[in-house]
Amino acid sequence: MDVKTQSLDGAPLAATGTRTGDSWGGFAWFIIKLLVAVVAFRVFVFSPFSIPSESMLPRLMNGDYLLAAKWPYGFSRSSLPFDLALPGGRLLPGTPERGDIVIFKHPVDGRDYIKRVIGLPGDRVALSGGEVVLNGARVPRVAVADVLVPLSENTGCAWGGDAERAADGSEVCRYKAFRETLPGGRSYNVLDFGRTPADDYAERTVPAGTLFVMGDNRDSSLDSRFPASAGEGVGFVSQDLLVGRASVIVWSTDGSADWLNPFSWFAAARLHRIGDTL
Repeated sequence: MDVKTQSLDGAPLAATGTRTGDSWGGFAWFIIKLLVAVVAFRVFVFSPFSIPSESMLPRLMNGDYLLAAKWPYGFSRSSLPFDLALPGGRLLPGTPERGDIVIFKHPVDGRDYIKRVIGLPGDRVALSGGEVVLNGARVPRVAVADVLVPLSENTGCAWGGDAERAADGSEVCRYKAFRETLPGGRSYNVLDFGRTPADDYAERTVPAGTLFVMGDNRDSSLDSRFPASAGEGVGFVSQDLLVGRASVIVWSTDGSADWLNPFSWFAAARLHRIGDTL
């Protein structure tokens, strides 16, 4: 029973008793609302994604963790949990822009892939000597300063790079880099190790409802230049397979952390990469 008291001047004070059932019920309701908000955020707003390879060097590194915006391209069974199908394939569909970094489901094995959009539906795409030719015109590409990629547990030195020591004594891999600029002005750096069979690609027109995508690490990327095959290339990517647009790096690690040693988590963190927008 609640007990009421009075102050020295006779004014009543609030009841000192509480209803335990009401307190637990309110807390449970708060947890339910919090879970609903988290699930809604995960399904409709942002989704976490980790970079498992070096195909998007130098912009993204193995060990980067980022958020992918779900709403820019609409929602489909590829972007929703439990493989939920939607009427018409996609709800509120949107087409990426050239240069967007997109996450999508592999057309054969369903794994998450991340690449950069080069060609949109109706574009004619070709490669000649490693240079992209879009709608009959070469995409401008100029040499820039070499990229120095720190070597770590999860980042090695590929065949096109040269391992060396940086000024601070750390081990790095030096790669030749180029600045590529798409129609519309979108610009980004790419790596090119030298001549490979994938540097030449006969002109093809991007079919309706699909995209032509490539990795920025051009000689270490299985992308639209290769036929769709499990664990391999992706061919033209259906927009129904889009998961979201890569937006911001929220964490990055060089892979040296010992999960039983919390202090090593911070020593392994690449703090300068956290917060980078894409």
